[in-house]
Amino acid sequence: MNYPWPEPGTPLEQVATPMPVIDEDRLAANIARVQTYCDTHGKAFRPHIKTHKIAAIARQQVEAGAVGLNCQKVTEAEVFADAGFDDILITYNILGPAKLVRLKALNARVTKLAVVADSETTVAGLASAFDADRPLSVLVECDTGGKRCGVQTPEAAVALAERIAAAPSLRFGGIMTYPSIGGAAQVEAFMARTMALLAEKGMECPVRSSGGSPDLFSAHLVPSASEHRAGTYVYNDRSMVRAGHCTEDDLAMYILATVVSRPAPDRAVLDSGSKALTSDLLGFSDYGSIVGFEGARIVSLSEEHAVVDISGCTRPFAEIGAMVKVVPNHTCVVTNLFDRMVFHRNGIVTRVENVDARGTVW
Repeated sequence: MNYPWPEPGTPLEQVATPMPVIDEDRLAANIARVQTYCDTHGKAFRPHIKTHKIAAIARQQVEAGAVGLNCQKVTEAEVFADAGFDDILITYNILGPAKLVRLKALNARVTKLAVVADSETTVAGLASAFDADRPLSVLVECDTGGKRCGVQTPEAAVALAERIAAAPSLRFGGIMTYPSIGGAAQVEAFMARTMALLAEKGMECPVRSSGGSPDLFSAHLVPSASEHRAGTYVYNDRSMVRAGHCTEDDLAMYILATVVSRPAPDRAVLDSGSKALTSDLLGFSDYGSIVGFEGARIVSLSEEHAVVDISGCTRPFAEIGAMVKVVPNHTCVVTNLFDRMVFHRNGIVTRVENVDARGTVW
């Protein structure tokens, strides 16, 4: 496709919209801040690449000290294996012959590959697909309050760990959880109890992996966890500011948009519809905030249009043809909507990167 991707040195004002743009200095500061925190508290850090899906950013994270990568699906992990990364944890129940064939091929070429399981069905499928000469590392996923996937009790975690350890083609790698926000105490209690039960049976628990960006700076409150995983922190977004995880000065991603219509005194329309802004509300009543126009609310999205209610805007809103910056509610979804990301420093384009793992959702 002959798209007008900007060359380095181009002012952002000349970039075609809608377009997500990444501030290089804020990106680097976010990476350094989190790595320093984990290093200080003796936690291995494993960034979740679903937020950016870009190999170049993953390299920045590993160079800063990350132990490896966290991926969510097999095809996503394949992209990063192709890019040379050899320590990958896939935090998802992997089921079905089509995916297991690909997973086995991935295990043959990644030095340290691990997956998770929370049921005997998942473990049985993994065990039947792999071989004893190249066993797969499997962590037991535990529900410590997040109410998503995971075994419900430490006793159930140990029982599943025993099933994994009993399979010649698998290796028990530890335990993993995605906790609720503010759930550090529950995570610690669950992990400590599970580790004690495993020790009674003479079983080691090499990895104890907790995660999440909203609770990232509470990772030190879970001493039993050996590593922490987080993704959104690398860009941050509106929900992270609300959670107190960061300030507006830590927002590395904006979506540049152009005002394409002012059809009524109380309404404006941007060119950043649902194909550019996520429809995730995450508890907000609108679809992103517009920098410099407090009170303006993106109240609806169609595919190519974002309708803005400007009746409560505290200053005159931008005119037709003007460019605005939108802070998305959730950066991770925005990433998967674009083929490339534009990076800049002080409003001048520095590079354009392919979103290498865009669309890798199985």
